[in-house]
Amino acid sequence: MSDSKNDKKQLSRVKVAGISVVATLVAVGGLGYLTGYLGPHGPVHVHEDAVTGEKTLYTCGMHPWIIAEEPGTCPICGMNLTPKKEDAGGGAAATGERKILYWKAPMNPTEIYDAPGKSAMGMDLVPVYEDSVVGGVEVRVDPVTQQNMGVRVAVAEVGVLQRSLRTYGHVTYDETTQTQVSPKFSGWIEKLYVDFTGQFVKQGDPLFDIYSPELVSSQEEYLSTYRQLQRAKSPGSRDLLASSRQRLLYSDVPEDMIRAIEKSGAVRKFLTIRSPYTGVVTHKNAIEGTFVKEGQTIYQIADLRRVWVEAHIYEYELPWVKVGQAAIMTLPYLPGREFIGKVAYVYPYLQRKTRDVVIRLEFDNPGLELKPDMYADVAIESTLDGEGLIIPSEAVIRSGARNVVFVTRGDGKFSPRDVTLGQALDGGRIQILTGIAAGEQVVTSGQFLLDSESKLKEAVQKMLEARSPKAQEPKVEEDAFFKEM
Repeated sequence: MSDSKNDKKQLSRVKVAGISVVATLVAVGGLGYLTGYLGPHGPVHVHEDAVTGEKTLYTCGMHPWIIAEEPGTCPICGMNLTPKKEDAGGGAAATGERKILYWKAPMNPTEIYDAPGKSAMGMDLVPVYEDSVVGGVEVRVDPVTQQNMGVRVAVAEVGVLQRSLRTYGHVTYDETTQTQVSPKFSGWIEKLYVDFTGQFVKQGDPLFDIYSPELVSSQEEYLSTYRQLQRAKSPGSRDLLASSRQRLLYSDVPEDMIRAIEKSGAVRKFLTIRSPYTGVVTHKNAIEGTFVKEGQTIYQIADLRRVWVEAHIYEYELPWVKVGQAAIMTLPYLPGREFIGKVAYVYPYLQRKTRDVVIRLEFDNPGLELKPDMYADVAIESTLDGEGLIIPSEAVIRSGARNVVFVTRGDGKFSPRDVTLGQALDGGRIQILTGIAAGEQVVTSGQFLLDSESKLKEAVQKMLEARSPKAQEPKVEEDAFFKEM
C-alpha cells in the first residue's frame, strides 16, 4: 500500500509539472511531435545557462512537451521519463566575450560595414554585438534531425537592389498635342471639307467655309482704307489701314486672303478656316447651314503620332519609379510585339477609390498602332541607388509584430534574430536593414520548427524562473494577504 501511495504522489508531481504548461506549450510541442522532427527522430537541446548545472529536467520521448523536475512516468502514455540533455556551456557566452556581428553608423542604422572605420558623415562606426540582436532562445539540433527537418541555409550577401514592376495601363491622348478649332466671330457654315470624326487632316488643310456679316464689314473697312491710302497716302490713312489689317489678322483671316482682297478690290463673302495642326479629328460639331457662335468648338484635333499611357502602381512601389526610366508595353492584339517608352510624370496624389498612384508614360506611335483607350501590360525595370544586404524572403518569419530570421552559429546551433525589413526584390529576395551581417547563413527551410522549439524552451525557462524561491516569495505574501481577508 505504501508503494502505491508513493507512485500516486510521484505521478501527481509529474502531472503538476507537466500539465501546468501544457496549455501554453501544446501548440508548439504538438507541432514538433506531429511532424516527427522534434520527437522520436532525435533530441533537440536548449542552450540555457540558467538551467545547466542547477537542475535536471525529465521529459517523455513520445510527448516532449511533458516536462518534470523529478523522474517518474508520463501521465499520457505511462512511459518512464528520461533526463532532458542540455548543451554544455562554452564559447563567447561562457567566457563572457561578446562577438561583434558588424559595424554601423551612429546616425544611420542602415549604413552597415564589415570592419571598423568612418561613416559617410565622418563619424566613428559603432559595433553591434551578437547578444544585442538575438530575438529568442538559441536551439541546437543534431545533423540527423536537421536532415529530417529539411533545414536549408543561404548566405546573406550585399548586392544591387533590383525589382521589376508589372502593372496595367490604358492608352490616352497626349494633351500637349491636342487643339480645338473655334471661330472668333459668329456666322453660318456654308461648306464642310472635313465631315466625319476620325478623319486625318494635315496642317493647312481646309476644314469649312463660314459666312460672317461681322467679317464682311471688317473686309469692307479695310478695302476702303486701302483705296484711300492709294489716292492720298496720308500718315493718318496709313495708320488706319494698319489697324484694319490687324483686325482681320486677329479674326484668323490669312495673309494670302488679305492680299487677294487688295488685288481684286472685292470683298470675300466666305472665309475658309484651315486646320492649324496635323492629326485626327476626335470631335466634330459642324453641320452645313448651321449657325455657330464665336468661341464655339467646331473641331477637336489630336496628333496620335505620340501617345500617353496612364499606368497604375501601389504606394509601396513609389520608390522604384522615377522620371526618365524605360518602360516596356505589350498589347493583347499584338502578341509578341513590345513598345519601348519612358516615364514622363508621376502624379503627386493618389486615386481616392483605387488607392493607387497614376504614372504617365510616353510612347512614339508613328504607325498609329496605339489607339486611345486600349488596355496594355506595362513592365518597368528599376534599380535603387547603392547596394544593400539581401537574403531570401522565405527566410523571414513574419508574425505581425516581429520579423525573425534564424542564423546558424555552427555545431548545429541556431539563433533567432529580430530584423528590420527593407524593399522586396526580384527572385523572391528581400533587403535587410538591421539584424544580420553580410556573410552570415540564414535558415530558409525548416525555420518554423526551429521557431517552435525556441518558443518551447523560452516558455520552460519562464516556468522555472517563476517557480524559483525568489519568484515564489511575493506570491506567498500575496496568498497570505488574501487568506487574512
